Amino acid sequence: MSAELFAPEPQSHSAVSLEVPRGDFLGGKEIPQPLSGSATAGYRTGKYTQPEWFSNYHSILEQSGGDCLGAQSIQRVSKTKYQDAEASVLQTQSHGTRLLGERIQDIHYWRSELQRHIEQLQVDITSLLGLKTRLEKALDATETPYAIALDNLNCRTRRPGPDLVKDNVEEELSKEVELIRNVQALLKQTTAQLVAQIKRNKKAKQMLEMDWSDKYQAYNLDDQCGRYSNMSPDTQHHPGTATMDCGLWTKFTQDNISNAFQEEQSTNDLRMLVERVLLDTTDDLRVQCSHVEQAFSQRCMELTGARSQLEMKLATVLEQIGAQERNIVALQQAIHNKEGPLRIAESRLYVRSHRPNMELCMDDPQISLEGEVRQINATVESLQHQLSEARRSLSLLEESRMTLEKDLNCKTHSLFIDREKCMIQRKQYPTVSTLSGY
Repeated sequence: MSAELFAPEPQSHSAVSLEVPRGDFLGGKEIPQPLSGSATAGYRTGKYTQPEWFSNYHSILEQSGGDCLGAQSIQRVSKTKYQDAEASVLQTQSHGTRLLGERIQDIHYWRSELQRHIEQLQVDITSLLGLKTRLEKALDATETPYAIALDNLNCRTRRPGPDLVKDNVEEELSKEVELIRNVQALLKQTTAQLVAQIKRNKKAKQMLEMDWSDKYQAYNLDDQCGRYSNMSPDTQHHPGTATMDCGLWTKFTQDNISNAFQEEQSTNDLRMLVERVLLDTTDDLRVQCSHVEQAFSQRCMELTGARSQLEMKLATVLEQIGAQERNIVALQQAIHNKEGPLRIAESRLYVRSHRPNMELCMDDPQISLEGEVRQINATVESLQHQLSEARRSLSLLEESRMTLEKDLNCKTHSLFIDREKCMIQRKQYPTVSTLSGY
């Protein structure tokens, strides 16, 4: 401060009034109070002494020095405090920025994990949809062998009576029908499991996509926060916001990924199960088809052999029928041939029975003629008996012929059903790739 503020002219009222409150004494002397009266109010009636003058401005100097020292002390403390505060704020801000960077890295890591599992679940869903299509195609493919087996059984019910037997072919066809029904039930059950797994995969994928979307927004927001600086123009004061516990955040994502991983494992297990089911059912159907075809081939061989034997036996019977017919004709002719000699012998006996008196004796001619008649009658009787036996044999041969022809027709019809209808129809049996759902 300048001395002009503290050494006013004697006529200055303001200087005297400012310094009076410092003390009522100067140099141990009482300052005289102004006399009453408006003209002299606020002014001393006498002058200060020189010691008082020195004492006054020295006091002012001391007071000013003390105030300056106090101000300097406050300035040093303030500088230290705002420097510390600046360093602390910068350190806190730097720490927050670093934590934001680490958080962004965490979000990027979890988002990458979510993206990987989302893509894997999409691949699994596509794969399961493909397997579902294969199962449906395989199920549709079983309708053809099922219809073939039922039609084979139905056709074989029209076999003639003697061949209407429950042979090996019918047993294998019945096994094939039962096998196809079991395969169809298994394929339907596996398809239902596949559909349920696809639904679970889609649900898990939806949860991952929602979490990924949240992570994407959080990543962008934290990236925006990390780019803020003290010179950013778009920052402003905001009230505090509520946040979730970080442990719950991590657990939520980990639970989603764990659930997705479990579904991926279930998908892999189910995929192997479906492949094994398709392979096993296809092998079982083809093996049973082979058994049926082998049974048909064996049965056709048996029918062919039986028919060949019947044909040979029929040829023999027909030959015997012809021979027996010729034999009957010969016997009839032989009997007919005996009528002349018999008439002659009987006529001779009749004529000689008219011999007179003693001439009617049993002479040698008479004895010979009677013997001839008996012989011819015996021969005719024997020939007639033989003719009867020949006719009975011919009747039996005709019955055998009819039986052989009927059985031969039966075998031919059965062979036609098995070989020309059933076996040809079985050529439409689906291939391995078709039964596998391709």
